[in-house]
Amino acid sequence: MQMIEVENLPGGSAAPPVRVGEVAIAEEAIAQEMQYHPSESVADAQLKAARALVVRELLSQRAAELGLPPVVDEQGVENDAAMTELLDRELEVPEPDESACKRFFEAHPERFFEPVQLQVRHILLLAAPEDAQARDAQYHQGVELLEELAVAPERFTEFAMRYSACPSKDEGGELGWLTTGQTVPELDRALQHLPVGLHDRPLASRYGWHLVSIDKRVEAQPLPFEVVADKVRHTLHEQATRRALRHYLLALEETYGVEGLALDDNADGALMQ
Repeated sequence: MQMIEVENLPGGSAAPPVRVGEVAIAEEAIAQEMQYHPSESVADAQLKAARALVVRELLSQRAAELGLPPVVDEQGVENDAAMTELLDRELEVPEPDESACKRFFEAHPERFFEPVQLQVRHILLLAAPEDAQARDAQYHQGVELLEELAVAPERFTEFAMRYSACPSKDEGGELGWLTTGQTVPELDRALQHLPVGLHDRPLASRYGWHLVSIDKRVEAQPLPFEVVADKVRHTLHEQATRRALRHYLLALEETYGVEGLALDDNADGALMQ
C-alpha cells in the first residue's frame, strides 16, 4: 500500500499526534493499518485505523498491568489467544434468561423465519461481464428461446441440454430446491421475488444470462420460539458482549488517557468486525 503523508490528508494540516498514556501511535503505523479499513474517504480510513491501534494499545497496557501474556507479539501481530484470555477475565457478560429471549423474539418476529424455498430450473447462456458483444448476443438468444418456451414449455429440458453452459444441463437444468444464499447474489435477489412459472425475460449474473423456471415456491414461514431459542440467545449474548466491550474500552481510555482522538460508541467495532 502506498504510504500517505498525514500532511496530505483532507483538512490541509497535520493531524494531532495520537498517544495512549506514554505510548505514541506512529503515523507510519496508522498509514499501514489503513489498508484493513476500507472507507469512502482517506480521512475516514485514517480515523478507523488510528482507533483500531488505540484499542490494541489500551488492551496491551491492561494485559501488561495484569501480568497476562502480551496481546501483540514483537512483530506487531495480534495474539488471539492472549486477547481472548484478557477479555474473558475482564468482561462480565450476563447470559440472557428465557424471558428476555422470548421478549426479543416477540419484538422481532421477522428475524426468525424459515426462508423462501424455490424449486428451480435454469438455462445459463454464458457471457463474461466485460464482453459487451457476447452479452448482447446471448441476451437476444435468451429472448428468442423464451418466446419458444412460452409456446412449448415442455421443451425446457431439451433447450437446457442443448444451450446451457451450466453443469445442470445434464439434469435438464434442474437446480433442485434453493434458499437464500445458495447462488450468486445478483441472481439470488431476483429469484426471491419470482412467482411460479417461466420468467419472461433473461436474468443477468456475472456468468451471463439465466432463463429461469420456478416450478414450486414455498413462502417464508415463521418459526416457533422453541426452534430458534438458541439463535435468539446467541443474538442477545452478542449484543450484551458488544455493550460490555464498549464500556470496558471507554473505561480503559479514562484510566490510561488517550490523546489525539476520542473513542466513541463505535469503539467495540475494532474488535467485533
